[in-house]
Amino acid sequence: MSQHVYCFGAGRNEGRADMRNLLGGKGANLAEMASIGLPVPPGFTITTEVCTEFYKNNRTYPDGLSAAVRDGLAHIEQAVGLRFGDRHSPLLVSVRSGARVSMPGMMDTVLNLGLNDATVQGLIEASGDARFAWDSYRRFIQMYGSVVLGVDHHRFEEIIESQKLDRAVVEDIELTAQDWAQIVDSYKEMVAAELGRPFPQDPNEQLWGAIGAVFGSWMNPRANKYRELHEIPASWGTAVNVQAMVFGNMGDDCATGVCFTRDPSTGENTFYGEYLVNAQGEDVVAGIRTPQPLSTARALPGETAMQTVMPEVYAELVRVRATLEAHYRDMQDIEFTVQQKKLYMLQTRTGKRTAAAALRIAVEMAKEGLIDKAEAVRRVNPSSLDQLLHPTLDPNASRTLVGKGLPASPGAACGTVVFSADEAELRAGHGEAVILVRIETSPEDIHGMHAAQGILTTRGGMTSHAAVVARGMGRPCVAGAGSIQVNYGAQTLSAGGHTVRAGETITLDGATGEVFLGSVPMIEPDLSDDFATLMHWADEIRRLRVRANAETPLDAETARRFGAEGIGLCRTEHMFFDPERILIMRQMIVARDEAGRRAALARLLPHQRADFTKLFRIMAGLPVTIRLLDPPLHEFLPHGDAEINEVAAELGEDPDLLRARLAELAEANPMLGHRGCRLGISYPEIYEMQARAIFEGAIAAAAEVGIAPVPEIMIPLVGMKRELKIIHALIDKVAEQVFAESTRIDYIVGTMIELPRAALTAEQIAEDGDFFSFGTNDLTQTVFGLSRDDAGKFLPRYIETGILERDPFVTLDLEGVGTLIRLAVEKGRATRPNLKCGICGEHGGDPASITFCEEAGLDYVSCSPYRVPVARLAAAQAALRQ
Repeated sequence: MSQHVYCFGAGRNEGRADMRNLLGGKGANLAEMASIGLPVPPGFTITTEVCTEFYKNNRTYPDGLSAAVRDGLAHIEQAVGLRFGDRHSPLLVSVRSGARVSMPGMMDTVLNLGLNDATVQGLIEASGDARFAWDSYRRFIQMYGSVVLGVDHHRFEEIIESQKLDRAVVEDIELTAQDWAQIVDSYKEMVAAELGRPFPQDPNEQLWGAIGAVFGSWMNPRANKYRELHEIPASWGTAVNVQAMVFGNMGDDCATGVCFTRDPSTGENTFYGEYLVNAQGEDVVAGIRTPQPLSTARALPGETAMQTVMPEVYAELVRVRATLEAHYRDMQDIEFTVQQKKLYMLQTRTGKRTAAAALRIAVEMAKEGLIDKAEAVRRVNPSSLDQLLHPTLDPNASRTLVGKGLPASPGAACGTVVFSADEAELRAGHGEAVILVRIETSPEDIHGMHAAQGILTTRGGMTSHAAVVARGMGRPCVAGAGSIQVNYGAQTLSAGGHTVRAGETITLDGATGEVFLGSVPMIEPDLSDDFATLMHWADEIRRLRVRANAETPLDAETARRFGAEGIGLCRTEHMFFDPERILIMRQMIVARDEAGRRAALARLLPHQRADFTKLFRIMAGLPVTIRLLDPPLHEFLPHGDAEINEVAAELGEDPDLLRARLAELAEANPMLGHRGCRLGISYPEIYEMQARAIFEGAIAAAAEVGIAPVPEIMIPLVGMKRELKIIHALIDKVAEQVFAESTRIDYIVGTMIELPRAALTAEQIAEDGDFFSFGTNDLTQTVFGLSRDDAGKFLPRYIETGILERDPFVTLDLEGVGTLIRLAVEKGRATRPNLKCGICGEHGGDPASITFCEEAGLDYVSCSPYRVPVARLAAAQAALRQ
């Protein structure tokens, strides 16, 4: 029979750090910390396998769990000399979740479990502090009532606020033991009225209720949303950690805090954290009280550092910091409690950090010798680099300051103000940039935080829920902006004589904590030396080449700046939508015969040639893959009577003629219609013009930069060998004409594999194709038989119900599309062993899809310019996994 419970602390450490899949990150690390001699309160962990069985067996527990939990409780009792449920020496425990990956605030916690009307008296006797005991009891009822019994937590807060009004006090700390005792009575009365039954007094009933609530919270809406955003499988489950309570709220020689072994925002190698005297852990992260800094170096005027008020404890914490970072070889996020000047470690985990911090920490740890270069490359999440590649506020732009808070998560954001997570999600869904403004965030706000461009709170510190979650998501965040008043009822925020209403615009600077009126101009980011260093290390490791999808000079220059090694997809149709060119394009489309089409194409030729010359010049000898015209012609024509009449007048044509041409071009299913190479077969003069523009542009660029480019001409939507053969011959004919007029250059002709038939007959198509570029957007559509423009209506449901794990337009479908790609590569290289293969769909910038490309033996990936660094790092990590 499987072992369901693993004990830790007091010399009985049955778990290890490498057992996180079974014990969750928290349980594994508690056992690890205890085993290396750090002061960890004793406890036990119920495994993630129990969670899996809990859901598999209709929320029932496996046989033997009850006895294993009793044994775990006995271990704690023996270690601390207290007994669970004893009236005179009561053992109190915490019950916490702990998945294998950190999910801050997403699941539930209960503290002070074991208190009831009898044991609270025992706690008074043992501690000699009635106020502490009654405060602990009310905290327990409030947590248990909300988490386990489902009573709205606002009901509890209303009782506290009423008591403070009656007593004419402002802060919780001003309430006396008698006040808290009265609040406990009011809590119990309210719970009984809400539920129709009294608050449970049996500690064992309390314990199993809390265990069930933690397992239940694995499937709560906020945890489900977090897993969806971070691609965490529901099958992993969570562990439950039951641990002896230590108290940070017993008096002024007690405290609780959260710290990081390095700065999680910048990566600076400095101790970083906050603490509260006479408080419990939730007081720090919930933002109810503003915490104080640990070190004097970070203390602002009016703040009191732990280093000043508890110097011995602070010195021990500094030693623990060094021990943990050396042991885990990574930046750690630590939770601790001080009870009567004794330090206890409650958690350590790999700390969440911004992309800038991740880069700096990885590079500096490699230089310090803690890790090697390969490990440094592994440490940085490729997708997180997006945080570094977007604009920041222009330092020279004028701005009007509304207020200032803590710089909780770096970056800048501008948007319209919304005051609820639901409103943020709704407006963002309609394409609006929004800033979520809250007094404080809670885990229930996660969907709005994800939808928002940035987050502003008026309460909370650098380790509050808003700060931690925003950093993990890469969202700019200003927290604890106490000078700003938020009025949910009036839908306003006010400060500094300014009032901003819902729907009006503000700008956040997450790097400084400042909030500005209106929209402040932004500038491109200045990437750090750490970025360049890590990218250099990644480039030394990776095999896959990384190109960019680009058709404008700006895109091409951006791609080069981010390290692109060429252009993997230039969509020539995008070049025709310029106001001057679209008119010529339309003239070509409505022309009555080939001569008319050729006349219009001759006018387009100089524009296309100039476009290609610029791209070849910028790429300076790097490969440039140019896809010939792909979309159906009707996409270039107007729709609607008013626009038809306007365009007809511009063209000097009869509107009825234009309508007739539109009717001729209309298709029931344009995606599978007259497009791609089918256009080149029907109207070869279009591809002739484009081929001439490519060759002439390449020759012109070679003369300018002194390096002859090698154009890669890509034929779209090929499904049959004969299609490619005809168009390849056409391109060769044009090439010889141009070379006869000028000078000869090298070029290659290949095809886009985006139809299943092309993949299945790849050995034939490779006879006339020098390269394959997998157009995974269309290949996914044709393999699944769906349109990505319409799939959004039902794909979310497919993911919710588990039919699909991920959106196949975001991450490559390995079973279907991936199998076809592997087959096409194998068949194509059987015919042409040196066949160059790559992908150029949106999947080219997706780390999971890049892993597949490495495994499948592709030569390159191509992605949007801003995803190039992501792809470079992901390719290196894929090579390391191989």
